[in-house]
Order: sequence, then C-alpha cells, then structure tokens
Amino acid sequence: MIDQVRNFLLRYPWMVNLIRIGVFFILAWALSRVIIWAIRRTSKMERAKVLAKISRPERRETLRSLITSLVSFIAFLGAGIATLALFVDIDTLVWMVGLFSAAFGLGARPLLSDYLTGIGFIFEDTFAVGEKVEILGMEGVVEKINLRNTWMRSPTGELYFIPNGEIRMVRNFSRGKFSAASVTVRIQAAELSHALGVLDELAADAVDLLPNLLEPWQVISKEGVIGQQAELTLLVKARFGKAAEMRPRLLALLQERLSDAEIELVD
Repeated sequence: MIDQVRNFLLRYPWMVNLIRIGVFFILAWALSRVIIWAIRRTSKMERAKVLAKISRPERRETLRSLITSLVSFIAFLGAGIATLALFVDIDTLVWMVGLFSAAFGLGARPLLSDYLTGIGFIFEDTFAVGEKVEILGMEGVVEKINLRNTWMRSPTGELYFIPNGEIRMVRNFSRGKFSAASVTVRIQAAELSHALGVLDELAADAVDLLPNLLEPWQVISKEGVIGQQAELTLLVKARFGKAAEMRPRLLALLQERLSDAEIELVD
C-alpha cells in the first residue's frame, strides 16, 4: 500500500505540493483554533501582566474578540507565505512579499486602514462590547469588534457593520462621572423671589431625599427674561446612568414642595 502511494506521488508530483498546501492551512486553522480556545478559556485575564489593570468585563470581551481575530489573520498569512515558498526560492519570495505589500498598501488602502485601526483598538480603550456609543452619527450598542469591523445594534433593532477605518470620532454614552437630569419649571414672575428661596432650601435637602443626586442643584435662567412668567432651569447632576430613573422622583419632589409653599406651576 505504501509503495502504491509512493509511486502515485512520483507519477503526479503536483499532488505532493497540493497535500503540503492543505497541511499548511489545516495547521494554520488548528493553531488559530487552539489559541482562540485558550484565550476563551482564560476567564481571569487580570492575571496577565499586560492586562493587570483591565477589570471591566466589557473590555476583556473586546480584547478577546480582537486578539482571536488577529491570531487567525497571522496564522493564515503564515500559511499563505509557506505556500509561496514551495514554488519560489527565498530571495524571490522576499522580493514577492515586498512587492505584494507595496501593491496591497496602494490598492487596498481602506482594507489596510480597517485592520490597522482594529489592531489599535487592542491598545486603546475607546469603547467596548456592550457599551452605548455614537459612531458616524449613528447611536447603538456595540455587539462585537474584530480587526476589520465593529457590529453596532441600533435602538430600533438594525445591525450596523462599520469598517474600523471609518471610525474617527466616538461618542461614548456608557462612561462618565455623572448624568445630567436637569428640569425646567415655569412660575408667575410675582412669585420668583419666593420660589428661589424654596428651591435653594430644597437643593440641600434633596441630596438626602434622592440617593442618586450627587450634589445640590444650581438654579439658572437660560433666557434671562422676566415677563408675566419666569422660566427656571435646575442643573441637576445624577449618578452616571441614573438620570432617567431619578427624574420622575425629582419632579414629584418639586411638585410637592412648591405646592406646599403655595407656588403655582405654569404649564
């Protein structure tokens, strides 16, 4: 049986190269799968020195996605170079790789930009999987990031595939020290002085009454005009991500205290 196989390969030498090419790409696939499996099995990436300061689950998931994508790219690139080495000598191979790199850089500049930006995401912490962001004027939640694309789910359910090279500016809604929960009240101009006193006094008490309120609010008038009515804006800082939850309680508290002070709110 072995002799028959040897004779067949001697008769058809191109089959040897075909088998070698298959072995190269199978090894590349197996290597990438093993490394990806090892990365996914590592549940505590903080143990690695390079990732010692990374504690957020979103950041860890983003790095896993980017690193697995990079490993696959390198493995199959190596298989491709090994395949070329079967047909050309080393000097020619180096020349071909250099020529191909130059042609690839010129002809596939957008694709190259996507991959380079994706590699940059490994070292930067601009946004992560699970965070709400605005990219290219579109808002959504990041579902996946790899070397070439970012998957973002819009509030209405659509899935955007955004090339990484197109990402120039990111508005991240998931990070910050506080969230704005400002509200506006309108009162009769004759009650302005009385209302300011009530609101200033309530500002100090509200920190204890509303757990998500970070500090006493400031009362301003955006338009700065007094007519029959006056419009006051309360600049309120809530704990990050808690503004929508706190605003109804804040409105209820304002309604109660102004009503007790016999200050009528104007619609």
